[in-house]
Amino acid sequence: MPGDPEILILGCGYTGERLARLLLLRGSRVIATTRHPAHLDALARAGATVAPLDLTEPSAASRLAALAPAGCLVLHSIPTLPARLDETILDTLASRAARLVYLSTTGVYGSALQVDEHTVPDPRTSRARLRLDTEDAVRRGPWSWLILRPAAIYGPGRGIHVSLRDPSFRLPGDGSHFISRIHVDDLALHAAAALFSPLTGAFPVADAEPCRSSEIAGFCARLLGLPDPPSAPPEAVPESRRSNRRVDGSAIRGLLGLTLLYPSYRQGIPAALAAPLTR
Repeated sequence: MPGDPEILILGCGYTGERLARLLLLRGSRVIATTRHPAHLDALARAGATVAPLDLTEPSAASRLAALAPAGCLVLHSIPTLPARLDETILDTLASRAARLVYLSTTGVYGSALQVDEHTVPDPRTSRARLRLDTEDAVRRGPWSWLILRPAAIYGPGRGIHVSLRDPSFRLPGDGSHFISRIHVDDLALHAAAALFSPLTGAFPVADAEPCRSSEIAGFCARLLGLPDPPSAPPEAVPESRRSNRRVDGSAIRGLLGLTLLYPSYRQGIPAALAAPLTR
């Protein structure tokens, strides 16, 4: 709304673009950074300020300092970065950001089978450890902060309902492992509420129905009129797809006063298939 702090979205990708559109509808002023500004032409036409920002360039810090208004609210949604680049971001924002929300990942929970707001992170991969390092740096900053750890993000153009159309797709293992997920529009609702909330902490974000990977694959296959996908042998499954995790995201929903648009893949997948892509 007019008079509200400006919103800076660092790494305005799949989730960030949905958040930007939601905030614009509410009357907020949005600055969206990206390495590929042409991808966000429609967002610029909708009223956002789209700014090119490549953190690998020597001028990145000065460029970011010029983009970030004093007292801004920041969504940090840039995927895993080397420590020196994260330091560049956070050091530059130290005198500019009043509030910083970081989109991390449930990957920081490692091999935990049941995850809720009390689960202690135990990263098992280098990418998950880098994510946790960024979380720690966010906690140490001078701003008000909140960390959201989303489960698998799906929606229009992204998810197993898209992967199934690829003839080479194979279900990881025997399909018996559990996967939790969150529709991108629900994640955008979480991020928007988090930016304007005083809440501090780190919370997992997921819908209300984790399920076995074979279950959602069968559901999507029936919607698409495709056969159930074949399974890949366990040794052929990359480590990034071996998680077996049921995530309870009810705590953060309650604290932020949110109701899921898509409490289950049973509503979210059909909606994703019916929705036009925004780009």
